[in-house]
Amino acid sequence: MGAFLSLFSAAYYVPKLYFGSVPATVAARSSASSKAIERVTLRDFVQLRCPSLFKEFRPAWWLRSGHLQTAYCVVGDFSKIDKVEYDRKLLRTLDGGTIGIDFTPPAQERTLEDDTPIIVVLHGLTGGSHESYVRSILAPACTPVEQGGLGYRGIVVNFRGCAGVPLTSPQLYSALHTDDIRVAVMYIAKMYPKAPLIGVGFSLGANVLTRYLAEEGEKSRLVAGCALACPWDLVASSDHLQNHFFHRNVYSTGMAQNLQKVVARHMDALSKFPESPAWKAVQAAAAKKRMSLVEFDDTVTRVVGGSSPPFPFPTAYDYYRAASTHKMLGSIRVPFLALNSEDDPIVSSFPAGQTDNGWVVLGLTKAGGHLGWFEAGRHFGELQRWIRKPVLEWAHAVGEDLVPEGERGRPTHEVDGFLKEVGRDDIGCKEIEGGGHVVGVEGEGGLLAGL
Repeated sequence: MGAFLSLFSAAYYVPKLYFGSVPATVAARSSASSKAIERVTLRDFVQLRCPSLFKEFRPAWWLRSGHLQTAYCVVGDFSKIDKVEYDRKLLRTLDGGTIGIDFTPPAQERTLEDDTPIIVVLHGLTGGSHESYVRSILAPACTPVEQGGLGYRGIVVNFRGCAGVPLTSPQLYSALHTDDIRVAVMYIAKMYPKAPLIGVGFSLGANVLTRYLAEEGEKSRLVAGCALACPWDLVASSDHLQNHFFHRNVYSTGMAQNLQKVVARHMDALSKFPESPAWKAVQAAAAKKRMSLVEFDDTVTRVVGGSSPPFPFPTAYDYYRAASTHKMLGSIRVPFLALNSEDDPIVSSFPAGQTDNGWVVLGLTKAGGHLGWFEAGRHFGELQRWIRKPVLEWAHAVGEDLVPEGERGRPTHEVDGFLKEVGRDDIGCKEIEGGGHVVGVEGEGGLLAGL
């Protein structure tokens, strides 16, 4: 009886995986040292190369609930682990905005081959390259192979106004706007044309990544994607936050507070655009001491969360409907792994059964909270993030074994110093002065980390 219960318990904690009924086939190297290439289904590719997805993830007993897992993301001290340092470059977009691109390892630390795989990271709501969940992936991924890492390059795309990036236009960012990641990936691909680019997105960044891959389809410059804690149906998640007292007063208010603090730091910059909708919107937000997330989005994000069209939206819920990604999965045409937790207190929807795309693999763990996934470490009281195991296995598989097929992206050219896609004149970017050295554990004071 005891053995049966043990087996039942182990099976209970094994992630549920959802594959398309007709999995896509990919070209893959039969082994790391082999030049032989074989065609395999994405299901077989994952089963062979991502064993962690088929084993149990058991949360640490003292962080058993999703609330505790999520809370530890905020209050835990991650300053002494997963230390990552970056070289920052600033990109100016056609509309005058600025994106921060953080590269690791820094150039003075070591030199990598031009074809070294690159993990392109999109952070969460008000995060950046300093976030513990970002570093938990990039630290081992960018550690040299001889020291037990993957030996990859990591590049974090910091959204406008986040992580110390200056705000230089009356436009912010959102779960819907993809043109900033589009030009950033275009720039990275121009820098490293031989390197496979692997997208990894967290929370809001996961939503942006999913949208980008769906919009680009077969022309994606990213050879694969991995979305962690993607919110999927923003209407459902918003309703869930608003309709529960604890969620509304802790999570919704906490995220809105972070957003209010981010825009408050850029009030002087936005005041240079006194006639813009952005200036009026952030003034309205600054006048309120306490807001919920939907109130902030109704005041600010729906107005200035991206370019026009489609912004502005009539209401926050119109923006949520447009930004949701649960119905876009069918358009993805590169290997795509998405992982969520069943007890995530912020994300209330999961798109199982809403797509039958053979390129998409959906995974749902029993526990993990929002961007937590903490399990007990080897020593008493020690914690480690389980999620790094499947993500690193996935990154190794698509970076080393996957053989990308077809053209990656559309042709580019330079026009007046801006890098643009041929035939598309509305978006582009160029490198500008600024940036410098960024120490990854130095976050932004005053913000609730981990969200």
